[in-house]
Amino acid sequence: MDPKQEESFRVIDRRLFNSEGEIRDEAVQQERRKQETEPAAASVLTNPSAPAPSAPKRESGSATSKAATKIEPAPALPAETELPKPSRGIQMLINFVAQNAAMLLGAYPDPRTGQAMLDLEGARELIDMLDGLREASRGNLASEDDRLLLDVLGSLKLSYMEMTKAAAKAMQEKAKARP
Repeated sequence: MDPKQEESFRVIDRRLFNSEGEIRDEAVQQERRKQETEPAAASVLTNPSAPAPSAPKRESGSATSKAATKIEPAPALPAETELPKPSRGIQMLINFVAQNAAMLLGAYPDPRTGQAMLDLEGARELIDMLDGLREASRGNLASEDDRLLLDVLGSLKLSYMEMTKAAAKAMQEKAKARP
């Protein structure tokens, strides 16, 4: 055999269905192995003294065909074990919006002028965006991400209130100075 043919790569078909539209045997076996390991892991997590579930039963007989083989979905795990993992993307989004809001509240100087920038309306919009993100993701964020979002929102809202009061006081003083 030619050495170049031996160096070729191997293609593995991982699709669930074959060209006739029937479920492939390998896919069924893989799903069963997955179901056997997931419930066992879930039962150990929720109740360490509970015995591991038995393997799914396979029907025997000539009437069973590839098309008749059914894949049953894995049972849902209790809500306690389905906690979302912290997401670096969410944390970066929160920090990005928070830093822009803080910049508009005068916390960071404008890179072009070097002076603090104050845009209360823009800051309010960014704070509202973070509020909307918190409402839309309620219950779907990891506790670490939710805590970060809550801390950032609290800090920004407090800064916004302080800056709004300071701006209102400055406007009153400016109005009093004009006769």
